[in-house]
Amino acid sequence: MQRRRAEKADPQDELAARLRMLQELSGRGVRALARDAGLSSSSLSRYLSGQTVPPWTAVIALCRLLKRDPRPLRPLWERASSPLPAPPKTSRQVQPPAPPAGAPRPPRNDLPRDVPDFTGREAELAAVLAAVGAGGVVAVDGMAGVGKTCLAVHAAHRLAAAYPDAQLYIDLHGFTAGREPLGPDPALRALLAALDVPSEKIPQEGGIEPLAACWRSELAHRRAVVVLDNAADADQVRPLLPGAGPSVALVTSRNRLLGLEEVPPVSLDVLTPLEGAELLARASGDPGGPDGRLAREPEAAAEVLRRCGHLPLALRLAAARLRHRPGWTVGILVERMAEGATEFDTAFAMSVRQLDRGRRRFFRLLGLVPGSTFDEHVAAALADVPPRAARAMLEDLLDAHLVQQPAAGRYRLHDLVRQHARRAAAEQDPPAERERALGRVLDYYVHAAAAADAAVSYLSPALETSAGRPPADLPEFTGKHAALLWFATEYTNLMAVFDAAVAAGADAHVCELPRRMRAFFARRCGTTHLNVLFEHSLAAARRLDDPLRLAEAHSDLGFARYNAGRMAEADAAYEAAEPLVSRAGNVRTEAELTMRRGYLKWDEGRVEEPLDLFRRAGGLYRDAGCPTGTAHATAYEAWAMLQLGHREEAARLARTVLEIPHADPAWPPALTARITLGVAIAAEEPGEATGHLEGALALAREDGHRHNEAWCLNCLGVALRQAGRYEEALDAHRRAFALLDELFEEHWKIHFLYGHAETCRLAGQPEEALRLHRQALELAPRLGYRHAEALAREGIAAVLDGTDPAAAAEHRAAALAVRRDLDPGARPD
Repeated sequence: MQRRRAEKADPQDELAARLRMLQELSGRGVRALARDAGLSSSSLSRYLSGQTVPPWTAVIALCRLLKRDPRPLRPLWERASSPLPAPPKTSRQVQPPAPPAGAPRPPRNDLPRDVPDFTGREAELAAVLAAVGAGGVVAVDGMAGVGKTCLAVHAAHRLAAAYPDAQLYIDLHGFTAGREPLGPDPALRALLAALDVPSEKIPQEGGIEPLAACWRSELAHRRAVVVLDNAADADQVRPLLPGAGPSVALVTSRNRLLGLEEVPPVSLDVLTPLEGAELLARASGDPGGPDGRLAREPEAAAEVLRRCGHLPLALRLAAARLRHRPGWTVGILVERMAEGATEFDTAFAMSVRQLDRGRRRFFRLLGLVPGSTFDEHVAAALADVPPRAARAMLEDLLDAHLVQQPAAGRYRLHDLVRQHARRAAAEQDPPAERERALGRVLDYYVHAAAAADAAVSYLSPALETSAGRPPADLPEFTGKHAALLWFATEYTNLMAVFDAAVAAGADAHVCELPRRMRAFFARRCGTTHLNVLFEHSLAAARRLDDPLRLAEAHSDLGFARYNAGRMAEADAAYEAAEPLVSRAGNVRTEAELTMRRGYLKWDEGRVEEPLDLFRRAGGLYRDAGCPTGTAHATAYEAWAMLQLGHREEAARLARTVLEIPHADPAWPPALTARITLGVAIAAEEPGEATGHLEGALALAREDGHRHNEAWCLNCLGVALRQAGRYEEALDAHRRAFALLDELFEEHWKIHFLYGHAETCRLAGQPEEALRLHRQALELAPRLGYRHAEALAREGIAAVLDGTDPAAAAEHRAAALAVRRDLDPGARPD
């Protein structure tokens, strides 16, 4: 505090004080003054509080409106605008070097803004910083509104320079009205995503411990500060704590986290009367001295402190009323506060009562938003108003400190404010109106997710979105990357919305929302959550008794099971879907199910059956008028033909796919065809082959699809081996396997082991070839990949031919037995 007082001569603060004097002279509130001067109310608030230096044109506009000469303010404005001396002139301008192509992104900083009027707490801040320095973790506890989050965020900002790799913040919703606390699983996934950890590297099964281990491993080589805000209990927090390494964590909770015995607590009490008075003065913009409003009415000021319970949150809300009501006395503020019921409700209700009827309704409805943050589109759908009107009302609520803005375009309600809004809505709004408002939010998210999915997916959906009424306005997605960013931003909200739809019995929304998120889940979030979502979707489809919805739900659940490696369950779901699809008569849905059955049969080790399924799917897509689907099926038909040894036909089919024009270079059918073609022509056209494969590799990297990147590398190794470039081939294989190790994808190795082992054999490394084939032989039966088992035995036989012919013959016989089991019509070569 002494440092802050020493800065009173700061020109920016002095300019803000002069502007506040002009506002006092005008007799206008902030909104009225901003309107008359042609400024936005939020900008004017920042100018008056000293957060931002206004442009000179804004100063002129205010002075002209109030018939004051702006010229005396010019020197002060110039000092505030240029607080540092200009750098010395040189003979030439030196520009900083441009960042190299592919340079890493700047470190993640999710911390909320540090409040400019942070007051007191010197001892508590010192205790927090000391605890972090000693043990890396500290827990801040105290009652609601006492300033736990404010202290933790302030401390995190102080620590940011020493922990430059990331500054992360997550709200655990331990005490958020209308929401369950955020479980460790989604919290860890959100934190890992904030660190840009690839989804493929994040464990999808095995419970919390593998996720927590992945999180601790990521923090072990970073210097990061993490704020875990609003924890319910120790069990919720424990998996989120960093392990050995330089990273630190600050935890806040309304409860003492007694279960975290190794974490020192820092308990917050309310502010002292002196600190409370100082915060009230600073937050209200009171100039101090005998002429200030607080000094003129000391008894009323003391009553404000008492009614606010010396709680920082309540004090800031009360101070905001004084700041933006220059005509009020402190006594008037006390009278308004006296109308409330509790310390919190008096502050909140007093702020709400300053709004007009429409804004009061808007505020109440915001308490019904299922997610943690929202944008103007969500608010507009909730209140059934245009986005522009929603944005204007949100700005007014920001001025009243009833809404927070953690990031540009994103809004949220503090837990206590949300609680008050929900209570007010329950008291003042009929249940039917609240249900309609929630229904509009569900409608918005389903249709917004459908629009985002259309920008990401290469196939349009078989059915148009039919759940609810389309909102009047949706976000615009300029491409798949913008859509993926929207999904990532809204992820926790989408999960909350889905839970709200389940609780409300909105079965159509429960059916449709997961379908619109499949492409995002495949790229970013893995399969664990998607399985849970589709289980609910299947139950909802049964209640709706809609044959087509039920068919799609079975098919979607089967595909989620397949992606999670649950092959038998996937097969059962497809079996249940098949008669329903046939009866529904939707050709697109039948084509999709046929493709999915082809993937499953291929991974089971069948050969001819998946080829027939891919061909049939292509025909169905053609009948449905879906050329993209046909191209996708043809690309997989080409890949299957290649695995069967029909190189010329595989190359021909692949070229037909590549001739189809498409705007996205990483279009999945073209990527599959490019890889297939590269391997198919490697022996005859090695230059063209490597060109196709290296091009596919570059596209996979640009697209951020790590599994496809590994696939491209392994196939590049096969092509280089066929061209006789063994050392380069081995390097490509090793890079593919290193990537799979990084992604924790052991089961994917079964697809790559044979190609790598054959390269080792032909490169004169028989022992390494045997090791790889035996690894495949151990892995294949466990995964159910019988075809890979046959390949491994044939590979072992090829290595042993010259040294142990008898053992080689045994392995060949065993391989033939597997092939006959997979295809009874198979004959020995």
